[in-house]
Amino acid sequence: MDFLDYAFMQRALLAAVLVGITAPAIGIYLVQRRQALMGDGIGHVAMTGVGLGFLLSASPVWMATLTSVLGAVLMELIRWYGRTRGDIALAMLFYGGMAGGVMFINLAPGGSNANLTSYLFGSLSTVSESDVTAICLLAGFVVLVTLGLRRQLFAVSQDEEFARVTGLPVRALNLLTAVTAAVTVTVAMRVVGLLLVSALMVVPVAAAQQLSRSFAATFAIAVAIGVSVTIGGTITSYYQDVPPGATIVLLTIAAFMALTALAAPLARRRARAAAAGQPAGDPAECAIPASREADGTVGV
Repeated sequence: MDFLDYAFMQRALLAAVLVGITAPAIGIYLVQRRQALMGDGIGHVAMTGVGLGFLLSASPVWMATLTSVLGAVLMELIRWYGRTRGDIALAMLFYGGMAGGVMFINLAPGGSNANLTSYLFGSLSTVSESDVTAICLLAGFVVLVTLGLRRQLFAVSQDEEFARVTGLPVRALNLLTAVTAAVTVTVAMRVVGLLLVSALMVVPVAAAQQLSRSFAATFAIAVAIGVSVTIGGTITSYYQDVPPGATIVLLTIAAFMALTALAAPLARRRARAAAAGQPAGDPAECAIPASREADGTVGV
């Protein structure tokens, strides 16, 4: 536990825990909406904010938050009105955001590829006290939205038309989901990196889906996986001197593979028991639900 003696590791672990909570918390709605790669696109746009932060001597985290929120709103507008040219407009937005970030960082006084790399792939030693303050505030917003509006967001994620008929403000909730995803990207970029954050938003949810069909259970399991892999990846990065973002993502994929391997035989046992007429309430067969449906959605 000697790593806790260092202030930079204390900051990094706090940031890692917040990332582990927030990324799967919004990721579960993106998976439901079939927008698993949305975080990746927002990460590209956030690079422009990071570059502007260096260029204007402002906080890169807050500038990235501003630009990624604007980018997320544009993505939603393109999704609503883009029609056949929507994919081209999104591609221009994503690649333009990345190119703008690279350009601004190189124009900034003292700008370097080292600064760029720390934001692309994460860095433990560069998480400052101001970064932690910003991450805490932004993470609080994400948790408030994803838990406080979970019923409304779930309804819209499942079926927009039905949600609209029931009187929910579908467009406003879609915008809020996009903005929350954008905020989550900036929360995670100091630990995981902008290019890898999407994996932490999606893979823990996919792993949790191997064990549960319930939305609440999937949410809880995904967050537990997220916190476990971010802490484990951060500590491993300290001792082995490896990139934290890559380590966290590889641990997340390993968790997904392990849970998939565990769930498959148990699901087959349950199916055989059901075919043989064994009571559904038998605890030996109800420990883990059957494997996910083909489309990967989560039930209520």
